[in-house]
Amino acid sequence: MPSKNAIRYYDAPAYYHVYNRGAGKRAIFVDDRDREKFLSLLIRHLDPDDTSMRGDGFAYAKYDVQLVAFCLMPNHFHLLLFQEHDPTAITSLMKSVLTAYTMYFNLRYKSSGHLFQGVFRASRITDESYLLHITRYIHMNPRYYLKYKWSSIGVYLGNTSPAWLHADLINEMDPLEYRKFLVEYEGRKAELEVLKSVLAS
Repeated sequence: MPSKNAIRYYDAPAYYHVYNRGAGKRAIFVDDRDREKFLSLLIRHLDPDDTSMRGDGFAYAKYDVQLVAFCLMPNHFHLLLFQEHDPTAITSLMKSVLTAYTMYFNLRYKSSGHLFQGVFRASRITDESYLLHITRYIHMNPRYYLKYKWSSIGVYLGNTSPAWLHADLINEMDPLEYRKFLVEYEGRKAELEVLKSVLAS
């Protein structure tokens, strides 16, 4: 039986929430150097201005994918991706990034074998009104999410966007509106936790 959200065939144009975690819940990002490496692997395939070269002297492939939001947690990651024309683009991008990152990680930490928990997962977002809710879910993964360095939340809250991040594809809120959008949900989560504790008592 196929694993949940282990998609074999993708559509285009389409948005996908893409995620994966470490095998056995192991850490996939031990420190900031690891997070920087993972982002650099994405950037070299997504940034039109990136001129990184492979070891054979050829440029890295650019994929028909736009990164809309992201968050890198110690043992998992979340990406919101949009592919416009090529239905194979996300698969190609993720295969390249995850293979290269696993090689980097195993070399750095003198380990071997699988780093990730199988094939990455992806959930297609078919309801356009749900897209902003997905960004909120992604950005609120860290406990202190408003100050978290390794997500795209800064761009949504008014920082200048790098060329490889495309929050403007879905986010028409100004920074204050988006912050309120986050805080409102935080309040609802707190209310739910109180309700759960009351019902459990």
